Amino acid sequence: MDPSRAALVDFSPPYLQIDATYLVPAGSSIRNIAEADKPGVLIAVANSSVEEIALKRIIKYAELHDVDTLPAGFDLLRAGSVEALAAPRPTLLLFASRLSGSRVLDEAFHSTFAAMVVPKGQTARLAYISEFVEEAKTSGLVQQAIEHVGVRGVQAVPPGKAAAQ
Repeated sequence: MDPSRAALVDFSPPYLQIDATYLVPAGSSIRNIAEADKPGVLIAVANSSVEEIALKRIIKYAELHDVDTLPAGFDLLRAGSVEALAAPRPTLLLFASRLSGSRVLDEAFHSTFAAMVVPKGQTARLAYISEFVEEAKTSGLVQQAIEHVGVRGVQAVPPGKAAAQ
């Protein structure tokens, strides 16, 4: 969300977590996030994406290769032009199904949380929405929705998790 607009809304507790990680090709020696941050490692990442912003803050040795689209980054990975593709886990799981032997790393370098928003200062509305979100997490409704839609690579946030930032 645009930081200038954040002052206009209040957030419920988060209900969904989407991790960003790497897809690596078959035979890659990269087994975890730390192993990707080595000199000479080239990581494809979508230009101006959340993943690029996060990686620019944490990468010390690897080099980021900006791409216009994630499919373009996937093509570079498939061609052997980069060692890893950085993206949200659900997207990488889809790409992995199209590249034999490739792996999506278990670890995440960044997590994004989904929450509901209400106009700033509407405390009664925020309390109602927050109670609904917590009940939906506690009852398993969020998890059931994830399973019903069939999306892979996302997870329900446990009840009681602090408000999203």
